[in-house]
Amino acid sequence: MVVLNKIYTRTGDKGETALSNGERVPKHSLRVEAYGTVDELNATLGLARLHATDEIAARIAVIQNDLFDLGADLSRPRMVEDAEAPYPVLRIIDAQVERLETEIDAMNADLAPLRSFILPGGSALAAHLHLSRTVARRAERAAVALSAAEDANPAAVKYLNRLSDWLFVAGRVANENGAQDILWVPGASR
Repeated sequence: MVVLNKIYTRTGDKGETALSNGERVPKHSLRVEAYGTVDELNATLGLARLHATDEIAARIAVIQNDLFDLGADLSRPRMVEDAEAPYPVLRIIDAQVERLETEIDAMNADLAPLRSFILPGGSALAAHLHLSRTVARRAERAAVALSAAEDANPAAVKYLNRLSDWLFVAGRVANENGAQDILWVPGASR
């Protein structure tokens, strides 16, 4: 359990922060960038959730919880030492990725195939979901960069990749199952 009784600690005033294993790193490190972008993604989903129906809001709530799991995962390096940790280490697992895939397939079943790219927008919910999708893609790029330089959980990268797909399809669902999608018209403003 997390207990936060004092919000400011002054320990980061010189540009460093502590990872979940206690190691101190610069705030500009790849690891901090990755989990910080996941935190930003979670905040954008909080905005989307304000516009969501009960069913989509419930799914977003599960994803927001997953994103805290993902942040915890990304904030702890050295997966080989997980067994030696004094507490259970939280890692994204393949079942969380598979759940997203199942939900994508279910949502996509009622959508007409796309014949064009779509522009972000339509309903307020769809616009927020598309914004979240772009932040998810940025978080994925940050996690991939982290994976290339340090150890990172491969399931975390897969989760972010699948989540951006989930957000795209959910955006179409939010646009009356694609009826309100705004289609891209190549060269329309020439």
